[in-house]
Amino acid sequence: MSSFVYTEPIRLAQIGVGYWGRNLLRNFATLPGAELIWACDTRESARNEAAQNHSGTPTTGRVEDVLDDDTVEAVVIATETPQHFPLAEAALRAGKHVFVEKPLTQTADQAERLVALAAEADRRLMVGHLLRYHPAYRHIERLIHEGDLGEIRYLYSVRVNLGIVRQRENAFESLAPHDLAAALAMIDSPPVGVAAQGHAYLQSGIEDVVFATVFFENGALAHLHTSWLDPHKVRKTTVVGSRRMAVVDDMAPAEQVRLYDKGAEVTSEEGYTGYAGAVSVRSGNIVIPKLEAAEPLRLECEEFLASIREGRTPRTDGRRGLAVVRLLEAARRSLDAGGSRVRL
Repeated sequence: MSSFVYTEPIRLAQIGVGYWGRNLLRNFATLPGAELIWACDTRESARNEAAQNHSGTPTTGRVEDVLDDDTVEAVVIATETPQHFPLAEAALRAGKHVFVEKPLTQTADQAERLVALAAEADRRLMVGHLLRYHPAYRHIERLIHEGDLGEIRYLYSVRVNLGIVRQRENAFESLAPHDLAAALAMIDSPPVGVAAQGHAYLQSGIEDVVFATVFFENGALAHLHTSWLDPHKVRKTTVVGSRRMAVVDDMAPAEQVRLYDKGAEVTSEEGYTGYAGAVSVRSGNIVIPKLEAAEPLRLECEEFLASIREGRTPRTDGRRGLAVVRLLEAARRSLDAGGSRVRL
């Protein structure tokens, strides 16, 4: 890692300032550790909005203006997924640190090439896996790492709504990267397989709903339900451990985390022949911890700047982005094979 110490704000440019990009732009434009010197988008309407909301920041429709500017130290990419790889590759080759919205790339091969290129150039490569910065999910991660929940047996997530219907990626590819990144952080074991089933109701070949299961080497499971064709907006993850269980509900701001002192164990005592004797069920208190309020996206942006300033690996670096892309790729193969389990 570079030993250079930044004492001035990091000069950065952002490519893609539309639907989600405007939120990243808002944060980077107001962080004291950053100086936003370009807002780039091919759409004139997006550029006009950026110019109106961030007066003083030059706008451009040409990526070359960003990449050829030697004063740009870091580039934020918030475009549609097919553009992630070519833009990130070009930025890294131009000597820039790079933040890429999720998913990192469309294929594992592309992600591997970016990871290798970032290492070769000694540049930070970070992926926007937002849940890794969410205070509720970070709280659960800490409890897991401290052993408070015991061994994680399985988790399941629901990320559904009646929302934006993509044309270049299915519901799983659009919505699942968040929960896949969280699952990989919570389950301390390598994933070994993926099975996915779904259906395309609105556009041929683009699944609107997907149910997928990730299998881990230690026997743990992660089941994901994603859909943009659902009457409810649900953002919830349930984690079942051998000691305690936890639920994160992002749609319940006052009670985002609930901890359940519940569990079941098989007894080792002799003489029991029925279920009631063989399994001991424990049901205790429900705890709702008080969490410090913080915007996950702002924490994510701060992490990118800090990783550059400190010359260290970011919390959601390119390798973690690659791991998620591998799961997305395996899920795609499983969908094409009618739900068959695909080995990793």
